[in-house]
Amino acid sequence: MVHKIYRPHLSTARDARAVRTREALRRAMLDLLETTPFDQITLRDLAATAGIGYTTFFRHHPTKEALLQEIAADQIRRLVSLVLPMLEMSDTRPASIALCRYVDDHRRLWSTLLTGGAAGVLREEFLKVSTEVASGWPRTGALQPSEIVIILVVSSTIELLAWWLRQKKPLSVERIAEIHERLIISPAINPRGRGKPTKSRRGAPRQARMR
Repeated sequence: MVHKIYRPHLSTARDARAVRTREALRRAMLDLLETTPFDQITLRDLAATAGIGYTTFFRHHPTKEALLQEIAADQIRRLVSLVLPMLEMSDTRPASIALCRYVDDHRRLWSTLLTGGAAGVLREEFLKVSTEVASGWPRTGALQPSEIVIILVVSSTIELLAWWLRQKKPLSVERIAEIHERLIISPAINPRGRGKPTKSRRGAPRQARMR
């Protein structure tokens, strides 16, 4: 009886090469975006920077827009992972600063994602990712359903960041983080100012009551 020889290492090796190639293409896109506008990046530029053959690109992505969409999905998940924990923090300023600093450190990429031709793709991806994350992230005791809270917070964050990146003289990281915390995060955590101390008629602080 003849038995077939099972060689799983061949498939595993191909899978490993595919993973390395996809990662090389992602890095190539990010590197090129640091110096070149997205609409001027060619597939040959991407292949050469990634160290692969031109035709190899099409084994992984049909277009450069598809590659950018994959990167956008990853960046949105990173942004959501930075934003959502803020809704459970007592001190949200450091988290807002970390978020804005991350975007500032990747300004070329985020400018392309938020203000360039990829903006529509990014917003669609944000909605999908935010909804997925919201389904497993209930906020105990919150007045609003968790899904709409997350969608509003993340969408407002994206709009604020897009505005920031469009400015010829952008505000500092610290200043935009302050705006983010005051206008977006604090209202989500304390709707109608709930939990914020106020003063009674005699001047003593007391807890604000919900109407």
